[in-house]
Amino acid sequence: MKAFKHINAKSVNEAAALLADKSVLLSAGATDVLGTLKDNILPEYPATVVSIKSVPGLDYITEEGGVLKIGATTRLADIADSPVIKEKYTALSQAAGAAASPHLRNMGTIAGNLAQLPRCWYFRKGENRFNCIRKGGTECFAMQGENRYHSILGGVKVTATPCQQECPAATDIPAYNAEIRKGNWDGAAAIILKVNPMPMLTGRVCAHPCQDKCNQCSFGESVNINGVERSLGDYILDNAGKFYTAPATETGKSVAIVGGGPAGLAAAYYLRKAGNKVTVYDTKDEAGGMLMYAIPAYRLPKEIVRKFVAALAGMGIEFKTGVKIGETEQPEDLERQYDSVLYSTGTWKRPVAGLSGEELTTFGLDFLTDVKKWMDGKIGGEVFVMGGGNVAMDVAITAKRLGAKKVTLACLETRDVMPASKEEIARAEEEGIVVMPGWGMSKVLEDGGKVKGMELKQCVSLRDETGRFNPSYDENVKTSVEAENILMAIGQSVDLSFLDEKYQVQLSARGLIDIDDQAMTSRDGIYAAGDATTGPGTVIRAIANGHKAANGISRYLGVASADASFEPTPTYLKSNATGVKKRVALKLREVALEERKLDVEDAFTASVDESTAEAERCLTCSCYAVHPSDTASALIALNAKIYTNKRKLDVEDLFDVRIPSNTVLDADEIITEIRIPAPLPGEKSAFLKMSFRKSIDFPVVNVAVSVGGVAPRVALNAVAPMPYRAYAAEKVLASGELTEELAVAAGEAAVSEAQPFEDSKYKIQLAKTLVKRALLSIK
Repeated sequence: MKAFKHINAKSVNEAAALLADKSVLLSAGATDVLGTLKDNILPEYPATVVSIKSVPGLDYITEEGGVLKIGATTRLADIADSPVIKEKYTALSQAAGAAASPHLRNMGTIAGNLAQLPRCWYFRKGENRFNCIRKGGTECFAMQGENRYHSILGGVKVTATPCQQECPAATDIPAYNAEIRKGNWDGAAAIILKVNPMPMLTGRVCAHPCQDKCNQCSFGESVNINGVERSLGDYILDNAGKFYTAPATETGKSVAIVGGGPAGLAAAYYLRKAGNKVTVYDTKDEAGGMLMYAIPAYRLPKEIVRKFVAALAGMGIEFKTGVKIGETEQPEDLERQYDSVLYSTGTWKRPVAGLSGEELTTFGLDFLTDVKKWMDGKIGGEVFVMGGGNVAMDVAITAKRLGAKKVTLACLETRDVMPASKEEIARAEEEGIVVMPGWGMSKVLEDGGKVKGMELKQCVSLRDETGRFNPSYDENVKTSVEAENILMAIGQSVDLSFLDEKYQVQLSARGLIDIDDQAMTSRDGIYAAGDATTGPGTVIRAIANGHKAANGISRYLGVASADASFEPTPTYLKSNATGVKKRVALKLREVALEERKLDVEDAFTASVDESTAEAERCLTCSCYAVHPSDTASALIALNAKIYTNKRKLDVEDLFDVRIPSNTVLDADEIITEIRIPAPLPGEKSAFLKMSFRKSIDFPVVNVAVSVGGVAPRVALNAVAPMPYRAYAAEKVLASGELTEELAVAAGEAAVSEAQPFEDSKYKIQLAKTLVKRALLSIK
């Protein structure tokens, strides 16, 4: 062991105060703590160990007023040998007597047994060899490795998964994949709609950074999250009447949203779900912003955007299009008419590059929004596109499909850091577009005001020594690209045309609308979201910003957020043992290269079966380590209560899956006492376990049962990340007199929800047998 400071606490309060320091580890009996220190299994070695075994008055067994009281530091050996516990609380006596080895039972305490760390060989491997998800890592190694002793009831989410962390909207991807695997598409829809009201759109155009962090990348291809999301989104849109409904109650509050792009539409959805009256203003003839006007129809058909907007209108959201705030309507008027206003005006303006001949070039967004005027060969034979993002790829591919014989695209970034998605770059090259990474613009080549091409210079660095974007070039390395038209896709500027001398909001150093952490601007009750606050970004980031602004507005208006209406994520996430082994991702069927058009979508949505099969590849990235306590299941069967220095808990509510803890206890919270109600006349309990090594004796499966009381109770442990209350088995037992047939049926019911790994299937039969034997032992 490494050196550490040891303190024998004189009181619970003293120990709790010391635990405020995160480098302090609590010890009740030291049996688990010593192993933790000896093997150095945690990411950070504790600087101090505080023992509560030295605290007077925590070691006792007594009956008072029909309640058994056990002090937190009471030894397991004393509990096992207690005559009163043997006679009346038999399951606990048997559990304490079965825990660990005789030597460890003489040291170990009941509180320590309940609060011990997980028993998983990846978690317990010395020197923190496997920094698993339970210790702040990114994956559960049991998913693809040795897992014969792990959970048979699914995993429990410890923290946001890598894919969820990478998603700007924090979409709980494993949760909706789990529902899809069960065939519960409505449940999957409820989960994704919590953070993203337009998955039918993002499933087509999202840059899907989540897939780059998918843990399947360590073994093969990432899960095609975008493809599954698209299928789910289309299901939602096909059933719009079910998912886009008017709120049950109205708040009486009204909100104006200026800008009908993704941020504005997301905000409108969540504000309307909360019961507010919402009106969306947009300068264009149709709402949708970039989704409607800038993204080509071969990626995002306009009819899908229209259907989504219609679904929002069906919720009672009002759309006023063709209205330019600052001209048709004044911002001051909106402030008077509405309780709050949100500006999500986007980035529609062309930035100035300061390039010689720049006036002869065309802004990429203007090209995409006015693509019809480029029909009939007006695009020319050779086209040059500047930019490395998805918009640049859209511009280049559109130019090619308009009939350009050669399209060349250049960007400052090297190939590995180009902002465009790998799929969009591959699509562009598949269609014959020449991609030139690592080049910047020198000047437009022209003759008498007519474009002849672009001179490029080699970009040697994107950022300066401070990390700020400040490209540097080698002026001695230049090349030229011939072109009849030059299309600029190097960014956009925010549209602040609604501001004037009379109406102002504070701007950031970048010229964007400055907002606080609630998305409010410098004007009280006036909010902003989307690209107007961040600069050009992805659709999903705009959605997340719109959602955040909606929540800020709801708080400002004093109304409940729409988020509260959704059900929480299920406790246990079950993976598919076969599906997670598949290394190749779903590929969406596409229109043949020679048949692709501007106005027809390139890809087809995956079928229900295809999407389900792909969802089965999801690892869930949850913890599958089992809870190892023997006394936990016995205390659940006996309906115990846990007392701490802060509160009282039902014993079932004590347990959780955290980093790295097995309990819900706060950092400075300490178990002080366990209380068990006296059994009713005729009530009996029993405990059984199966283990391989008597010298250590951690359970492979353990079972505790209680019958003859108010209601039967059945609890299992070492089958899941938390002790498992088998309600289905209890229901069976409540249906009739305890017989061998009923005991067998209860065993079957106890594991009816099991979905084990291939190597842990044996635990199902063990659990069934132990439930039956425990019940028959007290018949």
